[in-house]
Amino acid sequence: QVQLVESGGGLVQAGGSLRLSCAASGTIFGINAMGWYRQAPGNERELVASITRGGSTNYVDSVKGRFTISRDNAKNTVYLQMNSLKPEDTAVYYCNADVVGWRSTAQYWGQGTQVTVSS
Repeated sequence: QVQLVESGGGLVQAGGSLRLSCAASGTIFGINAMGWYRQAPGNERELVASITRGGSTNYVDSVKGRFTISRDNAKNTVYLQMNSLKPEDTAVYYCNADVVGWRSTAQYWGQGTQVTVSS
């Protein structure tokens, strides 16, 4: 069994910063891509940023230049540094990981962490 545990969400004023962390634990032989998604009320869940095991990154246009995704493979942890936050960044943020297990590879999700940006 694999668990993803997120931390770092909260309330911040516009222009502020937050850093999200997501640690994977359990029976893990390796992790391929890891990513952060977000879902605001009434909206579909969208991919914010992703990172491959080798460190290649991808961002949604609305966060380019403001958010940075990184990972520590030794700790099975992915981070999302969010700077210059805007009210429209308000959402529940979920981490996702493509985990290699004993016999198969599967996608896992964290429980979500609320990020609220006040104007």
